[in-house]
Amino acid sequence: MEHLFLLILAGFIIGTFGTLIGAGGGFILVPVLIVFYPKLSPETVTAISIAVVAVNAISGSFAYAKSGRIDYKAGIVFALFTIPGSILGVLTVPYLPQKLFNSIFGVLLIILSAYLFYKNKAVATNQPLNSQVGKALRHHRLIDKAGVVYQYSYNQRHGIIISIIVGYLSPLLGIGGGIIHVPAMVNWLQFPVYIATATSHFILAVMATVSVIVHAINGTYNDSGILQMIVWLAVGVIPGAQLGAYLSHRIKGHLIVRVLASCLILVGIRILLQSF
Repeated sequence: MEHLFLLILAGFIIGTFGTLIGAGGGFILVPVLIVFYPKLSPETVTAISIAVVAVNAISGSFAYAKSGRIDYKAGIVFALFTIPGSILGVLTVPYLPQKLFNSIFGVLLIILSAYLFYKNKAVATNQPLNSQVGKALRHHRLIDKAGVVYQYSYNQRHGIIISIIVGYLSPLLGIGGGIIHVPAMVNWLQFPVYIATATSHFILAVMATVSVIVHAINGTYNDSGILQMIVWLAVGVIPGAQLGAYLSHRIKGHLIVRVLASCLILVGIRILLQSF
């Protein structure tokens, strides 16, 4: 019973924090599985994580949809271009040695955290994003349910390239991809941080669901123990995702980025130390 309670609690934390920053929570779950279930193969770890991420992303997307902060025009296009990479990532992960998998994951987290700390000032200044001009840019004006107006421009071609890469890395590492997509959308595509987190979650819902389907076809979920673990994690994830979306309206954008960066570097160092 204690084991089940811990899984539910872990799911709740993953759902809350993952939805808060639009990352799905896989970057939290994967290190937990690596540390506490070291005998699980990379394929099993990523399969469990991506299934929980899918539940989290779907639940969180419903909450974000109510807030009116999902950019569906960008989200649908980017989500479609994650699908080929998602399929390829699931098919690739069985060939990754466990130590190499852990090392790649740890290094990726540290690089991302360093980049986020470096770029955090740009997010905190909240400079106007609709000042860009250029034929390659898509200009968008979005009004959320609270009446806040967001005006911004983004390069759709660059967003598509990012989405293809994220689509592959997400199921390969079981991280959901939001920890890459959110900073990329904020700092490279110049989405407002609240729109980026909500839209990233929507993209993640599509991408993770495709990955889960491919894992299911491959028979990764045939083990009843794995399915039970996913179910109990999901029990905590669903309410956690609703709480995370609620809190995202009340926390400043640059604080979200700062918390994300702090967590990434700590987790990355922990996993690298375990790899050696």
